[in-house]
Amino acid sequence: MQPNSWHSTTIICVRKGDKAAIGGDGQVTFGDTIIKGNAIKIRRLFKDNVLTGFAGSAADAFALLEKFEIKLEEYSGDLLRASVSLAKDWRLDKALRQLDAMLIVANKKNTFLISGNGNIIEPEDNIAAIGSGGAYARAAAMAFIQKDAEMKVDDIVRESLLIASQICIYTNSNIIVESL
Repeated sequence: MQPNSWHSTTIICVRKGDKAAIGGDGQVTFGDTIIKGNAIKIRRLFKDNVLTGFAGSAADAFALLEKFEIKLEEYSGDLLRASVSLAKDWRLDKALRQLDAMLIVANKKNTFLISGNGNIIEPEDNIAAIGSGGAYARAAAMAFIQKDAEMKVDDIVRESLLIASQICIYTNSNIIVESL
């Protein structure tokens, strides 16, 4: 890790049936220093029917969220078409290609992880996680789902992020969860 590098988050989305929840921590770290502990990395878009979360450079993520919101409007809230269009632009546009961030987007039917290399990944196990503590949160969510079929998705997301915050030094316990 370079001393001037940003580490800024853990984002996780869990889906059970037609319920989806996405959550993120609030920590932004520069090198080995916590710069902010209450950043908001989760957003509701398109008439509150789409949840988004981002990891990476905040300025880049906000630029992508703006572009994604425009795509949602353009495609009347069609999450797949908006995601494909954003990924295509992100990969082909010279300026967008330089953006350093990842997005998780979800509605009541789908969850997609969108990256700058043109990938749109729909997780087969209904869990998507990104950021510094993403692997920890994902593992915790898998365990909760296997052990407690009655646990609500927003509780799975919150508890998974709390576990990640106890392991990953770039994740804190200031957690925001949104659900559909």
